[in-house]
Amino acid sequence: MLSQRALACRRAVALSLLVLSAGCRLPPAAPPAAASALPLKKVRLYETGVGYFERSGDISPSTDSLPVPASHVDDALKTLIVLSSGTAQVRGIEFDSVLSGGLSRSLAALPLESDTPVTYRDVLESLRGIEVEITAGAAAWTGQLAEVTDAPPSQLSPPAPAAAAPGGGKASSGKAASDERDAVAPDTEGDLYLTLIQRGGAIRRLRASRVDEVRPVDPIVAGRLGAAVGALSGRAAQIRRSLRVLAESAAPVRLGYIAETPVWRSTYRLLLGGGHARLQRWALVHNDTDEPWAGVRVELVNGRPDSFLFPLSAPRYARRELAHPDESLSTVPQLADRTPDQIWGDNADGSTTSMGFGSGSGRLASSHRTRGPRMSAGVAIPDGTAAESDALRIGNLAEVAQAAGVENGAQFTYRLAEGLHLRAHGSALVPFTQRDVEARRLTWFEGDEARGRSGARLANTTAQTLPAGPIAVYEASGFAGETGLPRLKPGERAFLLFGVDLDVELRTTARPPDNATQRLVFEGGRLTEHFVRKHRRTYAVENRGGEERRVHVALDIVKNASTRGFDAVDFDEASDRPLGVLRVGPRSKLAREVTIDEALQRSYDVRSLSARALREKADVAALPAEGRATLGAAARLFEEVEKTDRDAAAERASIDRIEKDLARLREHLEALGDKSGSPAGANPLVVRILALEDELSGARRRVEQLEAQREARLAAVKGELERLR
Repeated sequence: MLSQRALACRRAVALSLLVLSAGCRLPPAAPPAAASALPLKKVRLYETGVGYFERSGDISPSTDSLPVPASHVDDALKTLIVLSSGTAQVRGIEFDSVLSGGLSRSLAALPLESDTPVTYRDVLESLRGIEVEITAGAAAWTGQLAEVTDAPPSQLSPPAPAAAAPGGGKASSGKAASDERDAVAPDTEGDLYLTLIQRGGAIRRLRASRVDEVRPVDPIVAGRLGAAVGALSGRAAQIRRSLRVLAESAAPVRLGYIAETPVWRSTYRLLLGGGHARLQRWALVHNDTDEPWAGVRVELVNGRPDSFLFPLSAPRYARRELAHPDESLSTVPQLADRTPDQIWGDNADGSTTSMGFGSGSGRLASSHRTRGPRMSAGVAIPDGTAAESDALRIGNLAEVAQAAGVENGAQFTYRLAEGLHLRAHGSALVPFTQRDVEARRLTWFEGDEARGRSGARLANTTAQTLPAGPIAVYEASGFAGETGLPRLKPGERAFLLFGVDLDVELRTTARPPDNATQRLVFEGGRLTEHFVRKHRRTYAVENRGGEERRVHVALDIVKNASTRGFDAVDFDEASDRPLGVLRVGPRSKLAREVTIDEALQRSYDVRSLSARALREKADVAALPAEGRATLGAAARLFEEVEKTDRDAAAERASIDRIEKDLARLREHLEALGDKSGSPAGANPLVVRILALEDELSGARRRVEQLEAQREARLAAVKGELERLR
């Protein structure tokens, strides 16, 4: 069993900082004047995760305080504003300095490494050279702590002689006796020696395991240890601090400041039925402070003002260059171990990374959201790929029933009707508005799917922006489903899909589309064909429900299009697609023939064309006579290009044959060596090789000539096609 003193030592090792700081018996300080906190009257919450806190009341010549967590002191200092209907004399804002972990370690002479845990030995080492009072039981000593060193474990007291066993033997074996002699006190493993120089000059060495308390005599040292405890605590950022306002005013004063807050979020309820729709809006707010809200006026702002973190409250020190003599002069005898050169060469200051204020770096640089990438005119696309035509105009389905969002101000503010009572670290879901809106029930079909989705077309007919949030949909029969509502400005609309519609089915029958060329344009070495693609589809809809359905079919066509046969056409901005609308009565079927024309274009590089393709395009009756003649002339010129290609292909085949023959003859020549007995010039293999090499050189020259000829003839084709503008 460990002694009470050993247990106390173990607790001191585990809670070293706390024990040492709490054990400092300081003279009682005069209590500060009681500071009254101005009552919190107003909270304005923003979408960016900050809140504006406003306190108001009469302020006296004595000190009034703003209670804020340590982590919010920087925000309060950089945004604090004083408002008064009368004349307010503000002398300043006073507060306890916020010490960083590094500064608190440095002041307390603790290790500077922020990730290194502070041990019991570290705390004792920080007191070296400091006058301390050490108590061990009833004994107490005062003096300077000179050194902290490792101490060997203490041996247990020698065991008493073993009783003689009957017959003259011993009760315990030799091994057991040896184990008892080698046993050590368990509370002295990893022990320390404390070397103390007392005031009278006496030197005393004490085991740390036998010490109950170590207290610095100087209250400043004790205070620094206490500050280190607070700064190194895992809850240092949550410690409540007071900003004391030194001011005088005959009229009530309002003090406002910004602090970090949980983001307020919206949630909605959409009630459909009876030919109208009602939208309920709820807000989820959180009070994450240690102060209860008593009748606080809460405002919810859906604007997004910029806000950033900036270190302001903690003392900061600039670095100065260490100037030193050219000669390495020491302030102590040469054999001592402390010189300015050690400080100079220690590099303890390290390097710091600065953030340019307004330089475009870090969080202070402005940022904005950008939309997804768009295909630019300079981006190469595969030949023949169909895209929306930029030359033909047959319609714009994106303009159909489209509303433009308008915001009259940079942000909207929602004020709760009554003051909010909310306990500290509590949350509340509060309703903040209820309005009639424009919403229509619908069934949505995606492509050829036979099963539709329950949905609604919601338009923001209110005067304020609707923040994004989840929305639950209710009908006369009860809960219909839930989905997400995107951010909507006044006048904007969205399609909400919240379930499967089991009452409506859709069957689609489509014929192969027809393409009709309308115009040909040659530009930048590419021939662009503008054409109209005609779709013919039959939509068969069955509605087994007891109410009329508006069926919205998502169309896989471009916006530059026109339709015939739908009851209406809508457009979904989220997916950038037109929607065909069919109205189907209750418990009825509908079959509808629909024709869709869309204006498209496809482009071809002139090198990928052919004389046949140009002749086919010259036969298009929709083209003007001049354009058809140009295409015909270009087709005849392209025939010359194709003839050149055939001649070049023949020459390349000849080159391939010659190279194979040369390789074969050279292998034969190498295998024969000098066995033929013929002079080199008379060797028939050599003669044939030389002749083939001459033939190969001629074939390669002809290919080069044909390639140059092809480029010249292609240039003639381009020159002819340039007439197509």
